[in-house]
Amino acid sequence: MRLKLAFILLTSLGLHETWAEETTKLMAIGASIDGYRFEFPCKDPMPEHPKPGADGASGLATGDPAKTDQFTVQKTFGGERGKRYRVTLRFRGVVEPMMYQGGRAVGEYFYIGGEKNNATYNVYQLSVSEPPQHYFLNRQDKVGHRIFTIDYVQTIEIAGQATITFHGNGQNGRLITNFKKLVVPEVPPAPAPYNGQFVQVNVVAIQEVP
Repeated sequence: MRLKLAFILLTSLGLHETWAEETTKLMAIGASIDGYRFEFPCKDPMPEHPKPGADGASGLATGDPAKTDQFTVQKTFGGERGKRYRVTLRFRGVVEPMMYQGGRAVGEYFYIGGEKNNATYNVYQLSVSEPPQHYFLNRQDKVGHRIFTIDYVQTIEIAGQATITFHGNGQNGRLITNFKKLVVPEVPPAPAPYNGQFVQVNVVAIQEVP
């Protein structure tokens, strides 16, 4: 009986180790995008007592806002070419609202496909080359001088060796400041408030599509 129990225990431990190794390998596939941050910094220091609803100059804009109040960063996803993966992403940050159209809303903030539906508020966009799709991260039904925290997860499909594009567009050289001094726990610069807006992207799970 003892030998049987020992065999079962060793088998269980071996299966656990195999599962842990496979999980580690899968998570490594998303290492290139894990921890990426969209950042829209304010140009001026955060005042001690910010005015409610205040907007401010963008720290990104160095000339024509239509050309400089934005950024685009590309990363190559890991994995094997020809395979697809279900990737669960966690989005946390401090953002202003933005409207989108022509796509599909999922949950309170996530938007699949479509295009921007306002010419002044900040756009947070994540695009995947294969299968081709793009997503917006700060969807709301109306814009306004509001600032709020987000913390949610969504699962998307990404092919091995696909190009992931992170694009942020402030559009007009202005942004709603973090006038509430909001802090996202465990996300830098917590416990201090970020002087501006940001979204941090973390990979929380990866599964190969059968």
